[in-house]
Amino acid sequence: MPKKFYLTTTIPYVNAAPHIGFALELVQSDTVARWSRQRERDVFFLTGADENSLKNVRAAEAEGIPTPQLVDRNAQRYVDLTRALNISNDDFIRTSTPPHHAGAQALWRACRKEDIYRKSYQGLYCVGCEAFYLPKDLVDGTCPEHRTVPETVNEENYFFRLSRYGKKLTGLIESGKFLILPESRRNEVLSFIKMGLEDFSISRTRVRAKDWGVSVPADPDQVMYVWFDALSNYITALGYGQEQPARFKRYWPADLHILGKGVVRFHAVYWPAMLLSARLPLPKRLFVHGYVTVGGGKISKSLGNTVDPFACIRQFGADAVRYYLLRYVHPTQDSDFSEAQLADAYQADLANGLGNLVSRVTGLIEQNQVNVAPVTAKKPTHELGQLVEGFEFNAALKLIWEEVKRLDTLIATAEPWKLAKEGKTAKLTSVLKQAANGIATVAHWVEPFLPETAEKINRVMTAQPIVKSAPLFPRLDQKT
Repeated sequence: MPKKFYLTTTIPYVNAAPHIGFALELVQSDTVARWSRQRERDVFFLTGADENSLKNVRAAEAEGIPTPQLVDRNAQRYVDLTRALNISNDDFIRTSTPPHHAGAQALWRACRKEDIYRKSYQGLYCVGCEAFYLPKDLVDGTCPEHRTVPETVNEENYFFRLSRYGKKLTGLIESGKFLILPESRRNEVLSFIKMGLEDFSISRTRVRAKDWGVSVPADPDQVMYVWFDALSNYITALGYGQEQPARFKRYWPADLHILGKGVVRFHAVYWPAMLLSARLPLPKRLFVHGYVTVGGGKISKSLGNTVDPFACIRQFGADAVRYYLLRYVHPTQDSDFSEAQLADAYQADLANGLGNLVSRVTGLIEQNQVNVAPVTAKKPTHELGQLVEGFEFNAALKLIWEEVKRLDTLIATAEPWKLAKEGKTAKLTSVLKQAANGIATVAHWVEPFLPETAEKINRVMTAQPIVKSAPLFPRLDQKT
């Protein structure tokens, strides 16, 4: 029986089209999923769209269209992005659907009765974050994430008794039973908890929510606060709250949540506390990535400084965009996006590097009619495995490209064209067979990162006879 492996991305708000920052999260997650399938794990990989937020309602109002129309259109853009980037997700959850609503309500009912209570509240609310802030959390009176002045909200809502879970969460995190990576984020969460947890609002009035969202059980005048409903997607997508939740029993708890640093508090504090209250197992690990920045500033749909991933894919191809995000964006720290750097990586590493190697070797095999069959790939090294399992995607690709350079050096040193001219057939065959096996190994190793490229290489290297490969990465001025 293969070992199960359930991993998720976050589900982004669909108030606007996706940007390159979420593309990073998708390709990181997809690399882990594909690597895990190579290890013959029983993988279930989830992504989706967060459709019940006030941000989406206001975006629809600004366009003068109904909210359902806006979320249908924009959720499809996220589906399109998964396809454009060749993401191998097993499901795409939309939180406006009836099964999700039923599951979120089941989680609410499963929480301990003493953990949910109703009270009047006045607070500072950032619609961008869909979160309340204390005055001490603001930066010059603005939300630290969006740099906007929060709204003052005064209403009666339901609250979750987060304050009772501080000690329990601290013990789980410090023991590693609930693992937060990297360590800097773990320490950040522990520091936040030790400052004292405050109960948080988990509902909104139906009037303020504009009649959009998941209804609170037994209270038609309230809808769930988007984070209570959104976080539950990780279990509702598995059938939690439905009559036959076989998938939930098979895959929960999650083995890995991948998320951006801006939502650490919700995933590392709110979510596990909710699960503890509902007496459900906690996720095993959180991996927290940094932001993709532009000109040193955070990309934000609300700020309008986004980078369109579809445009990048059209210009450079899906695997080139994947390569850049995995090799040149740091896995856990903020990294600046630059189209010029993307173009440089495309030309140097992909076109002149891997692409040229495959074209050169297959051309020599065809030209000299050398039989290198069967072509065999080596398993990934222990070092490569440690890097991928440790989410060091940049270092893993660097290691693979060292193999590309080694094969380039083999060809340059052996000079197979001279061996052919001198009639040294045995030596020529040996060199080209080494190179062919090396290319097959690179294809196997790089498949989780660049699946389309790996497939193209495998197709060429398993053909009988092998003929010169078409350019894997055509010159940019030749791409259409």
